[in-house]
Formats: sequence, C-alpha cells, structure tokens
Amino acid sequence: MNERQQKERSVRELMDEHGLDALLLRRISSFAWYTGGAASYVNTATDFGAASLLLTPQSNYLLTNNIEATRLKKEEKLPEQGFQLVAPFWYEGGDPVAELTRGLQLGSDSSYPGATDLSAEIARLRARLTPEEGARFRQLGQLCAEAMNGAIRQVRPGQSEYEIAARLAQETLARGVLPIVNLIATDQRIFDFRHPLPTDKKLERYAMLVLCGRKWGLVCSITRLVHFGPLPDELRRKQEACARVDATFIAGTRPGARVADVFLSGVAAYDENGYPDEWRLHHQGGSAGYEPREHVATFESEETIYEGQAFAWNPSITGVKLEDTILVSAQGQGNEILTAIQGWPMIEAEVLGQTIPRPAILEVD
Repeated sequence: MNERQQKERSVRELMDEHGLDALLLRRISSFAWYTGGAASYVNTATDFGAASLLLTPQSNYLLTNNIEATRLKKEEKLPEQGFQLVAPFWYEGGDPVAELTRGLQLGSDSSYPGATDLSAEIARLRARLTPEEGARFRQLGQLCAEAMNGAIRQVRPGQSEYEIAARLAQETLARGVLPIVNLIATDQRIFDFRHPLPTDKKLERYAMLVLCGRKWGLVCSITRLVHFGPLPDELRRKQEACARVDATFIAGTRPGARVADVFLSGVAAYDENGYPDEWRLHHQGGSAGYEPREHVATFESEETIYEGQAFAWNPSITGVKLEDTILVSAQGQGNEILTAIQGWPMIEAEVLGQTIPRPAILEVD
C-alpha cells in the first residue's frame, strides 16, 4: 500500500467512525498532507489556501477557481492523482461544497457551517508520518540546518534585526524552502520576548535566529544563538541547564510513550536544574508535521508517540532557547536530529543514563 492509499484508508476509516459521508479539507496543511506535498496557498500568512479537497462516496474533488486551476493541473498534477477539478471563474458565485454534499453528512478539518469539526482528529493523522514523509522530512531538516548555518555565520555586530532576518530568508529560499516563521532578537530583546518579530534594532553582542521552514508541505523548526565576545557566566549556566531540559524531552520521546508523560518529565527537569517556573513562560513544543506543531504538548495531552513521528521541542530559560526537529527512531536506537548542523559547538547533556549532545551558543571572538 503506497502513501496515498494509506491516507485514503485512514481518512475513510475516520469518516466511518463519525458516521460521515463526505470530508472537506480546507487547511493548507491538510491539503499538502493528503496530496503528498502539493501547495494550495497563495498568501502564506493564512491557514486556508486557494484550493480545497472534497472527498465524497462518488469522487474526490479539487475545488478552486480558474486562477489557480492551471498551476494545480500543470505543476501539482492533481488530476493525475484522481481529483475531479471544479474551477469556476473567480467572479462567479455559488457554493460547490453545498451542491456536491447535498443530503450528505459532512466533516471538515476546521470549523465549517453544517460540518462536524474533525480538526483534532485530522491533525493526529497528519502527525503520523509515513516512511516516505520521513524521508522528505530528513531532507528538509538538512536544508533548514544549512540555511540557518549559512545565515548565522554571516551575522555581525551592527547589523539590524531586519538585515539578519533577510539573510536567513535568503539562505532558506535559495534552498527551495519557504521561511514561514523568521524571528530575530538581539541583546536584551532575547530576554524580553519569546516570539521576537525582527525590528530595526542593531546587534551589539548577542543574537537569536528562529526558523520554521516549509517544503512539500512539511515544516521543520530550528533555533540557534550567537554571541560575540566572552559568554557571560549567567548565559553559560542557563544554556547548560536548558540543554539538560531539552535532552530530557528528547530522551523521553520514544515509541509507545505518552506525550503528557514526556511533558511532565521536561517540567520536572526545569525544577531539577534550578529554573522551576520557566516552562510557564512559553510552550515546550510537541509533534511536528504539516504545521509547525500538530499538537502542543501539555499535561492533558492524550497522544501516544509512534516510531517515525517528528517532534520539535523548544525549551527556553529567559535569554536562552533550544530547538531542533527530531525523528522518532525505533526502540533500541537514538532519535535522529534532523536539523543538526555539522561542526556546531555542542553541550554533552547527561540524562537518564544517556549522553545527548545539544547545541551550545556559538561564541565568536
């Protein structure tokens, strides 16, 4: 059974479970997941694209307009996947979803009038990657790592955060990856904000670069920091503590483990390393896939971890953050760090009887 057939079966089983006849996939992430990586977006700053998929007992429909139809046919080749194109002119009215689902029980991957909201269930399906998706994720991780390394090695004092963001975007796009999150902070702004949008502030000594890169619909996350001059003792202590917290998350992310239990172990690691309340200031990450996080881990997370899933944990202690995307390996094997940067300085974090290298702050004389 190939990737597409597996997804078709999982979706049909979900529809049967909820007594549904039809399913509407509107989200950019769901569209890419079901089509094996096709892009439905025009505006990258929205969750919903310019095309949707409608699955019914009779057919699988591609719903769009005449503007998008040509690209979706010629470049994404969706009719070759068996989708029946419905593409009225952009100025025409009408509701093709209502017309094609008249008398049917409809579900959707988001809130939609008259439909059962299956957003959480679809996210779980997206997060359970096939081997083919794992291979694509592996390629994407290395592309994002190369982009981050190429950008951060060019950072110099006196550059504005906008200039640094431009370098990160250029390195990412040059590799065919779309930077859907590009956050930059320098100096005190690293301590002040967990989600620092870039500004015109100029770098003095310390910079943080955050990237979420999308290709084939998949999203990889990576954060790195660089400091010019001797690293203050406070930052050194924090980076070592954060590395142990991060290693705790990674060590616990094993097939069969409960996400809630991994989250609890990470929270305990903050306490054990002298920073008991820092976990409250930002989420800690979770499963990755076609969204930066398909599910953000909490105490109440019900998901069980599967071999081949992607996770991106992002522990932070005020002024320091760690973030890589990992692929969950089989029992007896260490998890694979997809966004590892060759030659990057590392901290050897000892947790649960394991040594897990985690990235240090890059120090530049």
